[in-house]
Amino acid sequence: MSDYEISRNAILMKIDRIAKNFDIPLDALKFCGDYIAKIDHRLLKSIDRGDGKLVLITGMTPTPHGEGKTTTTIGLTDAVNLLGYKAIGVIRQPSLGPIFGVKGGATGGGRAQVVPMEEINFLFTGDFPAVEYANNLLSAMIDNSIYQGNPLNLDPRRIRFKRVMDMNDRALRHILIGLGGIDGGIPREEGFNITVASEVMAILGISKDLNDLKERLSNIYVGLTYDRTPVYAKDLKAEGAMAVILRNAINPNLVQTLENNPVFIHTGPFANIAHGSPSIISIKLALQFADYVFAEGGFATDLGGEKFVDIVSRLGNFKISASVIVASIRAMKYHGGQKDENIEDIEALKKGFANLQKHIENMRTFGIPVIVALNKFSTDTEKEIEAVSKLLESVNVPFALSEVYENGGIGGENLAKVVVENALETNPKFLYDLDEPIKDKIRKIATSMYGAGDVVYTDEAEANLKEISKLGMDNAFVCMAKTQASLSDNPKLIGRPENFVVTVKEVHALRGANFIVPILGKINTMPGLPKEPLATKLDIDENGFIKGL
Repeated sequence: MSDYEISRNAILMKIDRIAKNFDIPLDALKFCGDYIAKIDHRLLKSIDRGDGKLVLITGMTPTPHGEGKTTTTIGLTDAVNLLGYKAIGVIRQPSLGPIFGVKGGATGGGRAQVVPMEEINFLFTGDFPAVEYANNLLSAMIDNSIYQGNPLNLDPRRIRFKRVMDMNDRALRHILIGLGGIDGGIPREEGFNITVASEVMAILGISKDLNDLKERLSNIYVGLTYDRTPVYAKDLKAEGAMAVILRNAINPNLVQTLENNPVFIHTGPFANIAHGSPSIISIKLALQFADYVFAEGGFATDLGGEKFVDIVSRLGNFKISASVIVASIRAMKYHGGQKDENIEDIEALKKGFANLQKHIENMRTFGIPVIVALNKFSTDTEKEIEAVSKLLESVNVPFALSEVYENGGIGGENLAKVVVENALETNPKFLYDLDEPIKDKIRKIATSMYGAGDVVYTDEAEANLKEISKLGMDNAFVCMAKTQASLSDNPKLIGRPENFVVTVKEVHALRGANFIVPILGKINTMPGLPKEPLATKLDIDENGFIKGL
């Protein structure tokens, strides 16, 4: 059966029973039908049960195949529950861009899924539209202020805040707005980001409550006046209305696995162009009700892994008990130059292991225990599995095969035992101090996490940094934007490149989130659709059965 057919045939438990099984108060839930609920974020202020152990799920550099990080997160949640502990998975909400583009849905796969799959993948509880509307309300208020006599003296050429849409649409990267004469507004250049790259999404993901959310929204950097004075959302009095739109979106969503265990889904920042983590609120709530919480970081250790430690764990004051790096034999062969997963190739496997080894080193840099989950595929051979086993033993890394895709929680029991045995409560070490100069922070990430030999800046990036120096962001986090396909900023450099040069093309200031976002290489914050989008394969019949998901 397909993933969708498996999900449609699942025996779901009503969400109030899922909550009861984990002692989540029913009066803190807002039900969205029988199988989805929102959890009131204010619950955090009234409970203090002691935190469970937090385990970060990250990965090696992804390949076009996909290595199963979400699937592993969900499967591990089921497996640890089978061992007799209480475990909750925490993941991000899927974006429509990848669903209609290349990647498809993001609810796991096979026997390790969250359900109801179609609801989660398509609009869910309205959180993404709320982020979109709040973001675009501010954009509308910016242009209206200019149109209504421009009392803030905003320079239309220096507006830094962009509109967003949760779709891959390269035609919207650079556009002209305000055309059509006097009634059309003031013409200016504009552009769209995808919703997951919105600063509003980042703020929603890191805010601790509505007051914190509103304060951060008020500090969003809008642009400059004609005399180069910074203007913020609070100058437009926009933060209150934006918070009203986000009043429900701030509450995490509760769903279940195929084995009727709880999973929290909240916010959806991509790790290549944003911080790539579920919300801090959702993680904090999960830690109150579980012995083990499995939180997925987007892409690999150089992106979601680094940002989870340096940004999310610092803001959430999280201890991280272990990091699970999801790897596969076919990914190692790919990074070793063998693109055909059906061919047994020990030499390519050994060569590609260098990529995995770098990611192991990355997590050890933070002082976090590392476990490798070797996601098993039908094309793997016994000789290849034995070779990986010896390679991991040589670097003293515990590992286990993961067969959760085929067998659900039972297929992850060996991995679950290894995780439980090696999960130690640790205070992570950070790559940089917040008060270091921006360029020093960028260099530490590029050299330590990526293996770069040098970092260079375009003239535009230098100009951006000069502008940012006026915004009072000396203690900001660095949230790098780069390709996920390579440790470098060049997607064609697979494996473990070394001593390459990273180019910072632009630098964006997200003052409300307190993020500095360096744009490396040719990464785009508004993706485009491929030649044959998955959207062309999606359909629905008269009974509501979705085809092609």
